[in-house]
Amino acid sequence: MESAANLIESFALFKEDKNIDRATLMSIIEDVFRSMLVKKFGSDKNFDIIVNPDKGDVEIFKNRVIVDDEFAEDSFDYDENKHISYSDAKKIEPDFEIGEEVSEKLPLEAFGRRAVLSVRQNLVQKILELQKSDIYNKYKEKVGEVITAEVYQVWKKEILLVDDEGNELLLPKSEQIPSDFFKKGDAVKAVVSKVELKNGSPIIIVSRTSPVFLERLFENEVPEIFDGLITIKNIVREPGERAKVAVESYDDRIDPVGACVGMKGSRIHGIVRELKNENIDVINFTQNIPLYIQRSLSPAKITTIKLDDDTKRAQVYLKPDQISLAIGKGGYNIKLAGKLTGYEIDVYRDSDTAGIENEDVDLEEFADEIESDIIDKLKAIGCDTAKAVIELNDEELLRRTGLDIETINHVRSILESEFED
Repeated sequence: MESAANLIESFALFKEDKNIDRATLMSIIEDVFRSMLVKKFGSDKNFDIIVNPDKGDVEIFKNRVIVDDEFAEDSFDYDENKHISYSDAKKIEPDFEIGEEVSEKLPLEAFGRRAVLSVRQNLVQKILELQKSDIYNKYKEKVGEVITAEVYQVWKKEILLVDDEGNELLLPKSEQIPSDFFKKGDAVKAVVSKVELKNGSPIIIVSRTSPVFLERLFENEVPEIFDGLITIKNIVREPGERAKVAVESYDDRIDPVGACVGMKGSRIHGIVRELKNENIDVINFTQNIPLYIQRSLSPAKITTIKLDDDTKRAQVYLKPDQISLAIGKGGYNIKLAGKLTGYEIDVYRDSDTAGIENEDVDLEEFADEIESDIIDKLKAIGCDTAKAVIELNDEELLRRTGLDIETINHVRSILESEFED
């Protein structure tokens, strides 16, 4: 038969491992034992349970009132769980008198093996429930915080991490930077993005692609942001490729961009490394929308901007050599600039400078090879020369002209062959 001391000792060790506070564990133990008493005796009202965490044991006392032997033998009100006959009480202590209360210590073995096993199972279940609730509440408060955890297992669709207390966290593939590569034992830094309960168990999701992750990295690297001297107004990301961060300072003496970048890029280099060489543009926020769009398209230099506030569209005119810079590799620069400013940005070739390119050819020169309606659609978006078309990527041409990819490829091959010749 397993003793009470062994039961309590095992859960005292459990408490130390899982950081369950002493008072809570003692309360759980008492509740479980009271349930056992109710099951066996129908009530727990005349029982005392004393849990001693220092000694690692539990004591159960049954309290009964001494009644005369005649009452014990003949009365219908006699309850052996509440009363004890005078003659039986004197066997325990000769000095007892009728009306006094007798407290008897009940050994755990008196409840039987099944009851002991049931107590243990109930304790395990309640402590596990408490642990799950504790983990859920702990991480619910950590949403938006950066944590570091160790890779425990790598699967195809997600990575299982464990924190320093052994709690499990999930890093889904969708929340990983495309170039991330982790193996068992690696330390991973991520932001807690979501905590939910599933079948009573906490599911903790962390992310490395969230803009919040980048924001927290800036807070850790730039004291002025942490102290509130510089405010991050907006962050947009294409994880692993490019990010744009708009910052503002309410103190004219502080250069927000310079503070974020640091001397010779000292502050931002650590962030870039953590994000697998993600290209980060830090720009000054402004309420002046044309200037904000201009800054967001950096490093391209804009000649003219025309805004339509009703449709939230911006027509941006640039010199021919600036178009590719504005669009950026894979179109990420213009895409992120649009997300940052809230405007759909269309890039046009500046007609005033088009004539500078002596080697360029007007689209009308290709009228015998390209249908006139296609030429009209290209000219309608500011592409009136061959190079203006070539400098736009397929995605941009598809979106702005409405032509299909086969037509665009056909036009591109005709125009490119002109310069090859």
